[in-house]
Amino acid sequence: MGKPTGFVEFVRRSMPSRPPLERIQDWSETHPRLEAATLTQQAARCMDCGVPFCHTGTLISGMASGCPINNLIPEWNDLVYRGQWQEASIRLAYTNNFPEFTGRVCPAPCEGSCTVGVGGADPVAIKTIEVEIADRAFAEGWITPRPPLTRTGKRVAVIGSGPSGLAAAAQLNSAGHLVTVYERAGRIGGLLMYGIPNMKLDKGVVDRRVALMAAEGITFVTGITVGADVAASELLSAYDAVVLATGATVARDLTIPGRELGGVHLAMSYLRGNTRRLLDGGSDAEAPIDASGRDVVVIGGGDTGTDCVGTAIRQGARSVVQLEIMARPPDTRQPNNPWPEWPKVYKMDYGQEEAAALWGSDPRRYNTTTRRFIGRNERVVGIEIADAAFGVGPDGRGEFREVPGTAQVIPADLVLLAMGFLGPEPALPRAFGCELDARGNVRAGADRMTSVPGVFAAGDCVRGQSLVVWAIREGRTAAVGVDRFLMHGETVLQP
Repeated sequence: MGKPTGFVEFVRRSMPSRPPLERIQDWSETHPRLEAATLTQQAARCMDCGVPFCHTGTLISGMASGCPINNLIPEWNDLVYRGQWQEASIRLAYTNNFPEFTGRVCPAPCEGSCTVGVGGADPVAIKTIEVEIADRAFAEGWITPRPPLTRTGKRVAVIGSGPSGLAAAAQLNSAGHLVTVYERAGRIGGLLMYGIPNMKLDKGVVDRRVALMAAEGITFVTGITVGADVAASELLSAYDAVVLATGATVARDLTIPGRELGGVHLAMSYLRGNTRRLLDGGSDAEAPIDASGRDVVVIGGGDTGTDCVGTAIRQGARSVVQLEIMARPPDTRQPNNPWPEWPKVYKMDYGQEEAAALWGSDPRRYNTTTRRFIGRNERVVGIEIADAAFGVGPDGRGEFREVPGTAQVIPADLVLLAMGFLGPEPALPRAFGCELDARGNVRAGADRMTSVPGVFAAGDCVRGQSLVVWAIREGRTAAVGVDRFLMHGETVLQP
């Protein structure tokens, strides 16, 4: 690399954050940009490690390691160090259709497998450099519409406009096919638009990319539910191939006493409604849920739960508690979680940081299970919880069990269920005649073709709930399969 001793000379500087008590006053992104000189130093920390696990995108000991889309991280780090930003953006775009998205919302498994991080040292700030390359490329005008020079005449319908559908559409369009993306919501973006709050991913960033794709020749159709407004048979007749990229939108529910009470909501309904209110003022069909002045309890400790915490704080919640059935992670890597696996260690994300700044502590309560919702006048007013311990059940499987004598009641007049997602809504794949696997996901081969010739599937509807970066990889993989299907075994695309 350009600076072989950079990882010794310079300390890590990751993406800065605005102070918590400042940023909770608005819905703007929480991270300002770093200055160019600092980013040059950060890129210099990328060492000549020989085997760069950061971009392997493999499974090690059953766990994902490195970048799923195989970003050529050492190469564009070196270009940034040398001040060749435009060349770095070209190299980044070679593997990643949407670095401005992943640079903001990806948890950066690449950093978990960075060689600089061996032995507990701070890894290279890869994510910070990535988003700056992308934003600078747009600001400098290096990213412009590039429609294909020729068209194949083949028509492809993509159903769903989340990261997987958009990646598939972008790749197929670049190969010269005529692509139409169908989205049932009023705006394009899927999870990127409605599932991720604005302070984490500004919706102008999504709109900017969609406008670029439209200028390159992709047709976007919103407000259309395939299977209702247009039949699956119509698309099969009108298009040469179809890609299902509908995501895994069936949320895991909590069927305990009191679930029917008012004030108990699925997290995605809450987040989606809030974003619609910010963008469009809400709608009669889905009135926004307001946390103002309420005691909010979020059940679930993942990214969606964190987004609920941050959203509730900005809406003016009186208090926020986040319940997590898992144990608190350790502060450092454990022997059973070695490099280059993703480090399963304790950290506070932006929502927890903001709660701690307001109320003095991390809002999460670990090893906690929910017994029932308590109501008054048909609305939730509290939750009965208890401690939970992990053990081995009668069938030999691990399970969480309630610790006797630990039950207590905490106040709650707004409960948000953020416990993950089970799979895709089955009606659409069944309308196309696609087989589902035992988990309810669409069954697809290595080329992402389903049991129906010419119908492909990609993203969370195939692999289950996952990361945005995996969705992009899925979309690119499906695009290769579609291109080969349409072009008699040949393809010009890279997965």
